[in-house]
Amino acid sequence: MTGAEVGIGRVVVAGLGPAGPDLVTAGTMDAIVRIPERRLRTARHPAASVAGDGTPSFDAIYEAAETMDDVYRGIVDALVADATTAGEVLYLVPGSPVVAERTVELLLADDRIDVQVLPALSFLDLAWVRLGVDPIATGVRVVDGHRFAVEAADQRGPLLVAQCDTRDVLSDVKLAVGDADEDAVVTVVQRLGLPDERVVELAWSDLDREVEPDHLTSVWIPTLAAPIGAEVARFVELVATLRRECPWDREQTHASLRRHLLEESYEVLDALDAVDPGTGDGYEHLEEELGDLLFQIVFHTTLATEAGQFGLDDVARGIHDKLRYRHPHVFGDAEALEAGGLAPGETPDQVVANWEQLKAAEKGRASVFDGIPSQLPALAYALKVQKKASTLGELAEDVPSPASWDPSVTMAERDPTAETIGALLMAVVSRARRAGVDPELALRDAARRYEDAVRAIEG
Repeated sequence: MTGAEVGIGRVVVAGLGPAGPDLVTAGTMDAIVRIPERRLRTARHPAASVAGDGTPSFDAIYEAAETMDDVYRGIVDALVADATTAGEVLYLVPGSPVVAERTVELLLADDRIDVQVLPALSFLDLAWVRLGVDPIATGVRVVDGHRFAVEAADQRGPLLVAQCDTRDVLSDVKLAVGDADEDAVVTVVQRLGLPDERVVELAWSDLDREVEPDHLTSVWIPTLAAPIGAEVARFVELVATLRRECPWDREQTHASLRRHLLEESYEVLDALDAVDPGTGDGYEHLEEELGDLLFQIVFHTTLATEAGQFGLDDVARGIHDKLRYRHPHVFGDAEALEAGGLAPGETPDQVVANWEQLKAAEKGRASVFDGIPSQLPALAYALKVQKKASTLGELAEDVPSPASWDPSVTMAERDPTAETIGALLMAVVSRARRAGVDPELALRDAARRYEDAVRAIEG
């Protein structure tokens, strides 16, 4: 059953084509004549005039929103409201509604309205002509400049990078590619089909210096010396080779690698302690130690791949989806917001509490304490338990908190049992937690200072 059949609003989406009014389809013109309530995604398009004088646009949302996701969701919410009131609204977008139109994707996924999409010409139709490229024969991939590093991952080209509307986007493309061949060139295409159309070849180094980008700018990359994300792929391949050909690596199991994972984790912690953000000292060593830790992660993933269980892509996808679900205040996930009892703009403490609720719901856990690693050091375990308890709010008020226990050294000295000393330590952890101090790090620092003082008089 469509939205129209149940009496909700309808949004008809039509494209304005890639250039001037001469490339607007008859279907779009018929819709403009038929539907009086019209909205432009942006008035900054050479064919926007066909919508009629005074047609509202969503340019104000672009100017006010902090992120592009905010822009897209703001436009969709406005269209839903307008369609609900008017019954039917015509939404006019640049180019084709089905090419690089995130708002249309969101509309089609929105069950609050019925959506009808009309076909139209896109900038791609002109780009292939100007570039002299058969996209099917050459296997071109079209990617969004705002998401270049993700959408172009593992690609060697050819690539057509759309929506290169700012110098920052062009710089991000350059950074994602890294070191290009000395003779590498790209072709910039701008304002195709208009009197000031521009098609020019540039060196990689000039991409964000020689181009004055606008909303009708794209970049043609015929080939890349190495695919985006090549270093990660090369490393995964190396670990797989070690498993096949190195006698030591071939013998390893998840169990035998446990101590190595733990050792590398502690070495990363040591490297973090040595980092000075002010001077930049220590970052080189941190980079090395993070590489050692990454080796352990990829090694375990390689073992799982051999067992037919999962690969590195699955690991990355899983943590991506988990973090998105547990940050509904950032990504506006209505289902997760409802599950966690959240609203956008939460305080840090509320975010932590809601994180625990979402985590429990996601994993089907009966208690917030489920899942605390049993191998944690005692101080870290105590801190974790107290933090989990604090997310329960009123539910935990009937249980005396460690802050209310007698933390005096005298009590532990007078009756030095495991129970009294344990209570003392729990009270110290509680005080550290409320002060924002990590007791594990605090004790480690104190022990190091003590060690240094003893070393000074040792010999």
